Amino acid sequence: MPLLEVTDLRTSFHTRSGVYRAVDGVSFSLEKGETLGLVGESGSGKSVTCYSLMGLVPQPPGRIESGRAMFDGIDLLHCPAAQLRAIRGKRIAMIFQDPMTSLNPYLRISEQLIEPLLIHQKISKADALARGLAMLEAVGINDAANRLHSYPHEFSGGMRQRVMIAMALITRPEILIADEPTTALDVTVQAQILELIKNLQSELGMAVIFVTHDLGVVSGLCDRVQVMYAGRIVETADTRTLFHSPRHPYTRALQRSIPSLQPKGRELYTIPGLPPDLSNPIAGCAFVPRCEYATDLCRATDPRLLPVDPTQATACLRVQAGEL
Repeated sequence: MPLLEVTDLRTSFHTRSGVYRAVDGVSFSLEKGETLGLVGESGSGKSVTCYSLMGLVPQPPGRIESGRAMFDGIDLLHCPAAQLRAIRGKRIAMIFQDPMTSLNPYLRISEQLIEPLLIHQKISKADALARGLAMLEAVGINDAANRLHSYPHEFSGGMRQRVMIAMALITRPEILIADEPTTALDVTVQAQILELIKNLQSELGMAVIFVTHDLGVVSGLCDRVQVMYAGRIVETADTRTLFHSPRHPYTRALQRSIPSLQPKGRELYTIPGLPPDLSNPIAGCAFVPRCEYATDLCRATDPRLLPVDPTQATACLRVQAGEL
């Protein structure tokens, strides 16, 4: 039985300029100890999917229109707020996207770090501080004993990201949601953060949902990958299959955009056009305006995510018909 099973999740934002269907029928499962990658361009619905599971979508203007997210017999989308608060931060934790703005500048690192322990485990402040110090050391903060009571502005971006990881893992959660945790960091620190997450996952035995727009990042980190576009999952496969045999044109385009895979001296590939406006109805496949393989059938028919082999499913009509 999956640790987490999400079925037909739909989240919209009702604004004065229209209804934005940010997540439109997303389904996936997560096994214990597995790392699942959510990949796609900015605006594809990756973060909103995770915020919906955590109960962090502001309502209004956000609204979860339908779906289920079963975790240990509890539907995270429809359970009482008090029950979700008991799970969030304890059994399911999240690393937020921007380390420079996700910490409260008025509170010391120690106060923010031990807050999950004081709320969820009811231990003494002294014991919480001891565990907080141990966690800072575990995530690689040098001279942690002296830095524990510093303010966020005294830390670099990479150190703040490590603090956020420590905050997420201090309660030893069963699921960690990492929302683009390396986007604002330089390449060296990025590699350190990814290695840190892998090591802590192995030590704690937790499952990870890793959100990113970079296929290159997930290649050595994730067991399975879900590719999102315009609020939907357009392809899913194990990581090896996705990299060696991408089927959906959007997945192929993302792979072609990886700089390290480009021949030296050739102009870097970019996907033409822009993602669609999700406040307008979309007829047919949402990727049609940017797809070099689109046909009249693609423009008229709404594609479904269907298996094309035992380990891979795609939402491209031409792939399903054996034409690509």
